[in-house]
Amino acid sequence: MQQGSLVFVGLNYPPEPTGIAPYTGGLAARVAGEGIDASVVTAFPHYPAWTFGTKTPPRTSTEVLNGVRVTRLRHVLPKKPVGLLRLLSELSFGVRAVLAPWRGPDVVVLVSPALFSSAVAMLRVRLARRRVSSVTWVQDLYSLGLEETGQGGGLASKVVRRVEKWLLRRSDAVVVIHDRFKQHVVRELGVPEDRVAVIRNWSHVRAPDRIDRRAVRDGLGWKRDEVVVLHAGNMGVKQGLENVVRAAQLADEQGAPIRFVLLGGGNQQARLQSIGAGVDRLDFLDSLPDDEFNAAMNSADVLLVNEAPGISGMAVPSKLTSYFSTGLPVLASTEPGSVTEFEVLSAGAGASVRAGDPQALLEAALDMGADRTAAEEFGRSARTFLREHLTADAAFDKFSALLQSLRPGRFETLSSAAHHQTRID
Repeated sequence: MQQGSLVFVGLNYPPEPTGIAPYTGGLAARVAGEGIDASVVTAFPHYPAWTFGTKTPPRTSTEVLNGVRVTRLRHVLPKKPVGLLRLLSELSFGVRAVLAPWRGPDVVVLVSPALFSSAVAMLRVRLARRRVSSVTWVQDLYSLGLEETGQGGGLASKVVRRVEKWLLRRSDAVVVIHDRFKQHVVRELGVPEDRVAVIRNWSHVRAPDRIDRRAVRDGLGWKRDEVVVLHAGNMGVKQGLENVVRAAQLADEQGAPIRFVLLGGGNQQARLQSIGAGVDRLDFLDSLPDDEFNAAMNSADVLLVNEAPGISGMAVPSKLTSYFSTGLPVLASTEPGSVTEFEVLSAGAGASVRAGDPQALLEAALDMGADRTAAEEFGRSARTFLREHLTADAAFDKFSALLQSLRPGRFETLSSAAHHQTRID
């Protein structure tokens, strides 16, 4: 029997190290490894720095990565991806993606973000002459994000909400990464509950075999007697990292034995470096290769997820799956009752303080760094939660079942995937 074919359409894909790229790349590679014809239509690497680097890429390129045919399209990439500039960027990719060859897929997986390019691609799906099933994989909720961050006016929020509702309602299936997302999609956006599946993101970071923490810390200039609090990943608006800069300033003023480290990149990085200039207890590290990233993350004392005030339900920070793999305690600076707080406390992985309170952040980080017994217990609980709820195999088995339900008989090689134990990286 001829096996099915699958195409992913989304802005982000490996080798981008953070955000949603590792999940799209991991799932596509796993599907291809099970004998399915898998291809990807994506952009050139640009996240989280929002730049193509020193050399402008070609308009189009095609390569095979881990058995997946990857077509990359150059799109409009603004230096500051906000408002109309971000809309233009997404639409430029969406138009190019619609015109790119899709090789006759049975199922198209639209990855959101980006919302508007996914909506443009859905038009092609709906107008196709042959039957094509559609899955929209929701990593962030745009309409909720605008509401919580306060970006955009009333008209912008209405437009985004209508586009998001139109896209999700016209999808044969909607995949969300948390139960709280499902509640919003069903109750607020009107998607039938039986078309919404919850498939959690998994940990894509391999635990290092052995790390010389002392050597790593010495190499990074971290003192042995200070608590190192590390925030890894994107430096954007919703992270609200001014709070961390202010906590480091307070640490300087109080002579606290602590160091805050912001690792990664993003459209707010330059601004944060400017307002944090001269702060002794604050470090910035650019994005690192995987091995160096793992070494730095595992050599910290506390791992931080920081969110701007008002952010409560728009996203599940992808960094948490990586954090939980380390066995280190996690500190969340977030709104009470947020998805992030729920995740950290449910996992028993650490503690939470109110968003936008730098003194509370500083005090909690010092307490967590000083109590090694509690830190070890947090780490054990996080790893247990990871094994029980956030494994790659569990995610892939659910995707497999979803694909088979959409196109019976076309994805039969996936039925025994759980027995192969192939890792999604």
